[in-house]
Amino acid sequence: MLNDVTQTTETSAPARTPAPPRTPRVHRAWFVAAVTFVTIIGAAAFASLPGLLIEPLHGEFHWSRGTIGLAVSVNLALYGLTAPFAAALMDRFGIRRVVAVALSVISLGSLLTVWMTAAWQLVLYWGLLVGLGSGSMALAFAATVTNRWFVARRGLVTGILTAAGASGQLVFLPLLSWLVEHHGWRPAAVTVALAAAAVVPFVWLLLRDHPADVRLAPYGGAYVEKPAPVTGAARRALTVLFRAARTGPFWLLAGSFAICGASTNGLVKTHFVPAAHDHGMPVTAAAGLLAVIGVFDVVGTIASGWFTDRFAPRRLLAVYYALRGISLLFLPMLLAPSVHPPMLFFIVFYGLDWVATVPPTIALCREHYGDDSAIVFGWVLASHQVGAAFIAFAGGVARDVFGSYDIVWYASGALCAAAALMALVIRRPGARQAVPAL
Repeated sequence: MLNDVTQTTETSAPARTPAPPRTPRVHRAWFVAAVTFVTIIGAAAFASLPGLLIEPLHGEFHWSRGTIGLAVSVNLALYGLTAPFAAALMDRFGIRRVVAVALSVISLGSLLTVWMTAAWQLVLYWGLLVGLGSGSMALAFAATVTNRWFVARRGLVTGILTAAGASGQLVFLPLLSWLVEHHGWRPAAVTVALAAAAVVPFVWLLLRDHPADVRLAPYGGAYVEKPAPVTGAARRALTVLFRAARTGPFWLLAGSFAICGASTNGLVKTHFVPAAHDHGMPVTAAAGLLAVIGVFDVVGTIASGWFTDRFAPRRLLAVYYALRGISLLFLPMLLAPSVHPPMLFFIVFYGLDWVATVPPTIALCREHYGDDSAIVFGWVLASHQVGAAFIAFAGGVARDVFGSYDIVWYASGALCAAAALMALVIRRPGARQAVPAL
């Protein structure tokens, strides 16, 4: 009888882990990537607005540009500092729930700004609420989806999902700038709130947390069971940080990515429109140039993902940062009342490099930190946003003190050169570092 029980147990054991069904002609991973792309596009509406608010809020409430920049810097800092915890929360509660709640918080924060009358309310609504929500919608979301659903084509998919933010900027920036110019900033804030809320049903109905939820293997990989929910999300995020902080590559990635944030979200996205307006360019024209940056950012980021699958990521980063620094050094000489060919060349060149740094940075996190790479990238992204927050605030203060943004452009160009050198220092996992003789 014991043998019968043993045989029955042995024959029934495989039934607990059934083999996945046939592979569909178009893998479900691509549909998940498509939903993620659309979600990030919808959430990108709020990222298009801060640079358009500086002049209207300064004119209506007489707040200094430094004060407005403080609210933007709180938003950017929380965007980054929330990201690693959001990645851990996705492991605990699932991607779908975390993203749906995040979009709802973004919508609420943007809508409440319509009734604000004091600067602290701008910091609370736009800085705190939208910052927390956007942090949960940060690039850690794209990294988590890519790591779970793809084994092959990870670099390409990372580039496509990263480009979604630029696509959202392309879709919403001309509309928002037109609304601000002709109807004021409040209708623009309402539009952002509605855009974030409209994406929630798509996330809840179409997004899936793991390939095993639909009994599929990840694209290009073998079937694996869905792991159990990971408890202690905050503790895990901090544990991963402390572990990664003992390694040199983490600090090189974090430092270079902080400069990346300072030279993109903190500087150009926040201050390009008011800087161009200082030189007599209409706000709608300056916003149109930012939208063109978004067009070429899509091309550059997808191409960067393709390059990341084929070339050393650290060398790609060095090239990207060096070229960005050179372009920023020339920008003060190009700003003028009207759009001219050299400015268009800058817009195209800079747009190709805007977030091309993301795919190789995620690839380096994956190489060095394996299963913890999404959370590690969340902390690296936190440094990106801290750098962006500092420049968003410092740029506004510099404009108030010096009457010009020139010094900020030059400083950012020099920092990009330092980031290129930091990227070159990163070595492959396990590579021996030369130790100087004592």
